[in-house]
Amino acid sequence: MFVINPRRWLTVLGVALALSGCANMKSHDALTSQMQTAQKTGGIPGALKTLEASATSVDEKSALLYNLERGELLRLDHKYNDSTQAFLLADSKVKEWEESTKTNPQKMLSMLGAGTISERLKVYEGQDYEKVWLTTRLALNRVAAGDLDNARVDIKRTHEREAMIAEFRAKETAAAEEEAKSKGAGAVGKEINGYPVETLNDPEVLALKNGYQNALSHYLAGFLYEVMNEPGMAAPGYRKAIELKPETGVLEEGLRGLDARTSFTHKRRQRMTDVLFLVEAGDAPARKPRAFTVPVPTPGGLRTVSISYPTIEPSTDPLLTNLSVAGREFKLEKVVDVNVMARRALKDEMPGMVFRGVTRALVKGVVQDQLQKNAGLFGALVGSIASAVTEQADDRLWRMLPGRVYVARGYLPEGEHKVQINGRDFNINVKVNGQYAIVPLRLYDKDVLVGDVGNFGTLAGQPLVAAADIKPAAASAGTTSKAKSKQTARKPVTKPVAISMATTTGKTAP
Repeated sequence: MFVINPRRWLTVLGVALALSGCANMKSHDALTSQMQTAQKTGGIPGALKTLEASATSVDEKSALLYNLERGELLRLDHKYNDSTQAFLLADSKVKEWEESTKTNPQKMLSMLGAGTISERLKVYEGQDYEKVWLTTRLALNRVAAGDLDNARVDIKRTHEREAMIAEFRAKETAAAEEEAKSKGAGAVGKEINGYPVETLNDPEVLALKNGYQNALSHYLAGFLYEVMNEPGMAAPGYRKAIELKPETGVLEEGLRGLDARTSFTHKRRQRMTDVLFLVEAGDAPARKPRAFTVPVPTPGGLRTVSISYPTIEPSTDPLLTNLSVAGREFKLEKVVDVNVMARRALKDEMPGMVFRGVTRALVKGVVQDQLQKNAGLFGALVGSIASAVTEQADDRLWRMLPGRVYVARGYLPEGEHKVQINGRDFNINVKVNGQYAIVPLRLYDKDVLVGDVGNFGTLAGQPLVAAADIKPAAASAGTTSKAKSKQTARKPVTKPVAISMATTTGKTAP
């Protein structure tokens, strides 16, 4: 049982009340709402201005989450170089976290502020899926700038980062459980009465292998290696993407058609551009704090203490299914759902979060008991107010990420083409040429933002022909034209492309 000096804890709680106004205790969800409101009237620059106004100190301007949000908004505003610099600042914070997990894991596992006062007092080290998205976004920015060498470095770091995350999180949960048990949490238990566990246990969430790997990042690795004519390196990326998102046709064809697409014969005869469409829709989900009460034992008997945990509501946004270009229909297949990833990450995080919450409840329950014992009703009131103010669930997430990512792939003649999504005409055109083209689209608010189209390589120079006349390298001499057409239509490779918002028509969303 705890032995607590009431005067000391009155001081601690006073500091806690002061801390409730500091940057770490601010609601990121509230800031995101302000940014979204500003975007409706001032466009992406308006949202960016609101974000930048929220950071007034050097520390705030170098913080991980600030630079994640800023980097994404700069990408949406077509400012790739500035976006990359913001992402590199964010990446430096993740690298510090990685180094600490290797050199001083016990320090990383201490959780001191979160264990005694509030989850929001923890330095935000990023959700694990955000760390992976960061290197993916960096790679996409490099591709937009034509820097394939550094893009290659980024995708390699993605794989290394995933391995480090897996090892550390297993240690973190075990350490949190041990800490809680050492403070008597075993007597309280792990149940959270009233928590909407169905949001964490639905089939989509449970189908994910973990909360940080995504098929898009690994398909990007495969695609970039294919563009660089390294099929031996591309195959593992495609294979991992299929493992993470099985039974997804465009991913499966990425691996199945790799040898044919990269053969000398195919490239010599290729007369149309192999186009990858990457369509991002919606926004990343919000974490909404919800209060729960638990009984905790104190010297004066059981006390009821409030604990706050975050919740994430499932997305209700309509699915995208098809894309029409140049009179051809392409099937859009969802390869990433950030809402589901965020809920899976929360599910994985909850055991440690519950143990830390129970530890806080025990500490605060004993503090309130002793304050009342030594300072009467006034002490009990101070303890109760401080406990309520500081017990706020951490609602920090990278909210400018898209909510879902769809891909489609097929062949198009070189030139400019009108694009429709789900049968809707957004008055957008894209221009493609070369061996490969990446067309990034993002449904943002009520508009479609079109990024700079990435073009790679050159065609052999033969006259343009219909897609059905392209003979896949794997086809035999006796293949019928109908079979050829079917094989050609199955030739998509998916790569997540950067959602840059410079349109090929000069039209941008307001």
